[in-house]
Amino acid sequence: MAGGKIRKEKPKAKSAPYQGGISFHKSKGQHILKNPMLVDTIVQKSGIKSTDTILEIGPGTGNLTKKLLEAGKLVIAVEVDPRMVLELQRRFQGTPLSSRLKVIQGDVLKTELPYFDICVANIPYQISSPLTFKLLNHQPAFRCAIIMFQREFAMRLVAQPGDKLYCRLTVNTQLQARVFHLLKVGKNNFRPPPKVDSSVVRIEPRKPRIEVKQKEWDGFLRHCFNRKNKTLGAIFRQKNVLSLLEKNYKTLQALNLSIGSLENKDAEMGSLKPGNANQDETVELDDDDDEDGTDDEMDVEDGDAEGEASEFKEKVLAVLKEGSFEDKRSSKLKLEEFLYLLSLFNKAGIHFS
Repeated sequence: MAGGKIRKEKPKAKSAPYQGGISFHKSKGQHILKNPMLVDTIVQKSGIKSTDTILEIGPGTGNLTKKLLEAGKLVIAVEVDPRMVLELQRRFQGTPLSSRLKVIQGDVLKTELPYFDICVANIPYQISSPLTFKLLNHQPAFRCAIIMFQREFAMRLVAQPGDKLYCRLTVNTQLQARVFHLLKVGKNNFRPPPKVDSSVVRIEPRKPRIEVKQKEWDGFLRHCFNRKNKTLGAIFRQKNVLSLLEKNYKTLQALNLSIGSLENKDAEMGSLKPGNANQDETVELDDDDDEDGTDDEMDVEDGDAEGEASEFKEKVLAVLKEGSFEDKRSSKLKLEEFLYLLSLFNKAGIHFS
């Protein structure tokens, strides 16, 4: 155009075509396994029994589904894309395998999952974390899950104390399951190829489960991994951390006093009016009301308040010294050590939720 710049239209991103005419959308995490030898290896490493009900997430066009149908009793395939659902149904319609395939169309994160023995899946990588914990919280617990993840995410799941990728995700996952790395998968084994390499891992839910109070555990780990390479002594000396913990401590003390007072009143009333001693009194506490803890400075108005703060700080540090944790770092602690440290804090009346 005269007197102006000619705008060049950017070419629209093309979706990779499939032989049957279906295009794959990278934005939806659609990367279909195209290497038949790799599919065979995944099925072989899954250890599928002929009596197994298998959950497959994101079956796509059914390359992996076919092998799963041949190995197990029933395959429940959860697929969000209606085009893939139709392709899957067409592929197995009229074959002996069709009676062993159940397709659920929907978002797996919003779907109530049925019973299954084993999960085998090549998932969209953007749902890796929420899907992992949805599976681990599924009841009754399944035997194992064989899942393809983005390589870095997979290596976080299997990391050990001292590894660069060891993080809160690692500890939270290993609290609920044993995780093993099975094989590395190059990007060229997919159509269209993703930008990164992948890995297949095996996840085995712990039986019995390690029981923790989830909010308490999460709050504790968030503090520990806020600066995972700092010593725990340095982390728990921070004013904002001490402020939050002291608020929790005082709130629980007040609650215990209230409960004790109510119990005493009930006892007195019971002695005056027979028949009332069996009535229960319930006091509810919303832990979140006092859980801001974001200020870097504590409000200290007088010497008594400063003395209380110092006294609480010594209480926290005494817990760390009792377990010899003061000079240790979260990046090098084992799961059992995290569980032990939390138990020491709780025994001292210090809570994180």
